[in-house]
Amino acid sequence: MTAPDGTDAPDGTDGAGIRVLVVDDHPVVRQGLSALLGVHDGISVVGEAADGPAALSLAAALRPDIVLLDLKLPGMDGIEVLESLRESGARVLVLTSATEPERARRAVRAGAAGVLYKDIDPDALVRAIRSVHDGNLLLAAEAAGSLLRGAAGTRSDALTAREREVLALIAEGRSNREIARLLTVSEKTVKAHVSSVLAKLGVQDRTQAAVYAVRHAVD
Repeated sequence: MTAPDGTDAPDGTDGAGIRVLVVDDHPVVRQGLSALLGVHDGISVVGEAADGPAALSLAAALRPDIVLLDLKLPGMDGIEVLESLRESGARVLVLTSATEPERARRAVRAGAAGVLYKDIDPDALVRAIRSVHDGNLLLAAEAAGSLLRGAAGTRSDALTAREREVLALIAEGRSNREIARLLTVSEKTVKAHVSSVLAKLGVQDRTQAAVYAVRHAVD
């Protein structure tokens, strides 16, 4: 299949595993991501698009599980693509070189299930795709930190400094064990902090806590 801009759309009609649509205006990046993901069991790249209109067209035709989306696209901004994909059923994982905090904030508010930067380790990217496919919200450390530092005028004001640290790590997709190791505390202490964060934010689980924090962030 061919995208409207002439970009090749690989066949991926077997429907096996996690179906990924790669959207990036640089052909080398698209081909590199397709080659990287193609060697992993349970992941198949079903299409590639070089711009926003092509991405929307292929998303409608191929119905991918995950759209791996760059924010810097010609013709149609990545945020616009995100907003247009809201009803598609696909989960969008932003993979971008645009590190401005406001861009990450806008991406999450527009419906992104994750925001990562292009310097990510390849194995970490594969894990991120699987995590987002499982329904998790996943943010790069820089994105999570900037979004949470910008939170104000919300229930997050009630969080202590340590609880904010824990919430930032939750937003990165870290487990209690990982948080305990990073903060040099016990898992029991982390569980207590997590429970306090959920109670103060008035949410039921870790994913809701992360979503609440980033979507209520203000300048």
